[in-house]
Amino acid sequence: MKIFLTGATGFVGHHVARALAAEGADLRLLIRKTSNIENLKGIRAETHIGDLAEPETISPALEGCDAVMHVAADYRLWIPDPSAMYKANVDGTRELLRMARESDVPRFVYTSSVATMGFRKDGVVINEDSPVTLKDMVGHYKRSKFLAEQEALAAAAKGQQVILLNPTSPIGDFDRKPTPTGRIVLDFLNGKFPAYMDTGLNLVDVSEIARIHVAALTAGESGRRYILGGENLTLKQILDKMSDLTGIPSPMMKIPFVVAATYAFFEETITGRIRGREPRATLEEVRMGRKKMYVSSARAQQELGFKILPVTPALKSAIDWFYANGYASKPKSMVGAGR
Repeated sequence: MKIFLTGATGFVGHHVARALAAEGADLRLLIRKTSNIENLKGIRAETHIGDLAEPETISPALEGCDAVMHVAADYRLWIPDPSAMYKANVDGTRELLRMARESDVPRFVYTSSVATMGFRKDGVVINEDSPVTLKDMVGHYKRSKFLAEQEALAAAAKGQQVILLNPTSPIGDFDRKPTPTGRIVLDFLNGKFPAYMDTGLNLVDVSEIARIHVAALTAGESGRRYILGGENLTLKQILDKMSDLTGIPSPMMKIPFVVAATYAFFEETITGRIRGREPRATLEEVRMGRKKMYVSSARAQQELGFKILPVTPALKSAIDWFYANGYASKPKSMVGAGR
């Protein structure tokens, strides 16, 4: 099976590419001229230089493909120019869907995000049928992914075979950028997590996300969304798990929303707008934290064979990879204990 894959230089896309290659897929990977291709080492694949912002550079690569797997996305919680995010996430998805139709590609797997779901402040577990509108989307990333998902659903409604996968917060090795989830791990490892908010996330092993991308090539119903989640955990529980793995003390101080929001405001203003660097905390992150992002993956379990794996091994894999690649230094207690 010949597959055109976007996003292979990124975190989730790297794992998807490896999973596809392990199954013997004939891969054609989209890369940009400026892409860091470290994550492609060891993956047998053809590469095609192009950019979703310039559709004419991509169209020839779709010829003869049996499926398009669109994993690429601009995933940032702070961005100086939001228009670039909408161009990549919304316009890029719309154009790729169009080109796949015009090239008669039979199957399109779109990697959306759990960010498009309708979460609640009371922490009730939600699923794909929980009510949600664009007004519920906090920040440019969520809005752009919601709008991109609407493009995929509209294409499916018109007869294009489009499967939508909605991963939660992926965790594992090779998070080279890193992603916002990886930054939580890194901040903890580097002693930059003195306090925590009362919020909750769903962490999922990135290897299981990748496995289900392979399954989605032949399983699943067109026009249907599938949440791919792992364990529902409070932020404090996640920090405690990392403490158990590393010996680094877990923060004990819980801060209220208003304090976190004030800190994020000054970070965005001083670090972001004045100094031109990415802030350590953003108002978007804090606002998102007011809702516990707890989900059910029952649909994916029943229809795609998805498995909810314990998250601790994936956390350990992420921690070990960050240490091995110089993102953080192991504490002496961890080195001595052989962790």
